[in-house]
Amino acid sequence: MKNTYPRAFSHIGITVPDLDKAISFYTSVMGWYLLMGPVSVKEENETAIGKMCIDVFGTGWETFRIAHLSTSDKVGIELFEFPLKPSKNAVFEPFKTGIFHFCVQDPDIEGLAQKIVEAGGKQRMPIREYYPGDKPFKMVYMEDPFGNIIEIYSHSYELTYSEGSYV
Repeated sequence: MKNTYPRAFSHIGITVPDLDKAISFYTSVMGWYLLMGPVSVKEENETAIGKMCIDVFGTGWETFRIAHLSTSDKVGIELFEFPLKPSKNAVFEPFKTGIFHFCVQDPDIEGLAQKIVEAGGKQRMPIREYYPGDKPFKMVYMEDPFGNIIEIYSHSYELTYSEGSYV
C-alpha cells in the first residue's frame, strides 16, 4: 500500500469580466503580489502556451488575457478575462456542483471586510463566531466586485476545526 500525504495547494483560476480592475482589487485590497501580466494569449498551435490552452479550452476562443498573482503563503491566483464571454458577474449558486468559494485568513477580519466593501464588494452576512464565548474564531462570507465568493477566517483552518464538531 502506497503512503498518502496531503498535497500543497498550488493555485486557483478565477474568471473576471475586467482583468485590470481585478488586478487592482486583489493587489490593493487583498495585498497579493502581481507576478506576471497582464498578458494576452492567442489561440495558436505554435507555442507551448498556445497548445496548452487549446488542450484546455478547445478551439474558437481566439484570445484571452491572464495575470498571475500570489498570496503571502505562496498560493497562486490566475485571473482570466475572456472577451468572448458575457461580461457579467458570477451568479451565487452554492448548491451547484463546482467551486463555491475560496477562503483567506486575516486576524483583522473586520478591517478586511470593510476594505472589500469599500472597493465595490459586498458583505453577504454578519461576522460570526464559531465558538461564541469560548474561542475568538470568526468567519464571514463576502463577494469581490465581480461576484466571486470570498470567505474570511480570523484563524487558521487547522485551529478552527481541530477541536472537532462545532455543533
